[in-house]
Amino acid sequence: MAEFIVVLNAVIGWLRVGFTAVLVVAAVLATLAWAERTRRLNAFGAAARFARKLDPLITPVERRAVRFGGTHASAPWWALLALLLTGAALLGLVGYLRDVLSNIYYAMDQGPRGLVRLAISSVFMVIQLAIIARVVMSWIGGTYSRLGQLAYKLTEWFLAPLRRVLPTIGMVDIAPLVAYFGLSLIRGFVLGAI
Repeated sequence: MAEFIVVLNAVIGWLRVGFTAVLVVAAVLATLAWAERTRRLNAFGAAARFARKLDPLITPVERRAVRFGGTHASAPWWALLALLLTGAALLGLVGYLRDVLSNIYYAMDQGPRGLVRLAISSVFMVIQLAIIARVVMSWIGGTYSRLGQLAYKLTEWFLAPLRRVLPTIGMVDIAPLVAYFGLSLIRGFVLGAI
């Protein structure tokens, strides 16, 4: 298992380098496409012709951007942002997998006590992730989706009493923030007691 964790560390390193290179190339291409769309390039020049070849890559993002109030010219920047977020999510996912596997490896190395600590830590982590998911879902309108409902079921038992005690700040509910940090403190106390 330790060898697999070392391999995942190497994969993360290569992904970071590769993603940085792809992002730099994409930034240059996005700048070129933006310059062509805003008519900063000669429409008959080689650079503008090359930029127009990028349109099939940018068109799906452009449709969504225009639907949500963006402009035709800003589509390359939105495509670059989508690429950045996709790469960050991929790196985060591989890093998370590495962390989970290393936690399991070290917990198994400590015996039953380590496995109990891992289980308790995992429960707290799932609840904290559900709090984050619930907040994000409330921002993007996914409160009634399956993920939103699952996050509600996992967190409402903890958030409802906090809402009765904590005041709101304007229209902002601070109960999820207090719950998130409160869970971190409780997890530290519980794991310290074991």
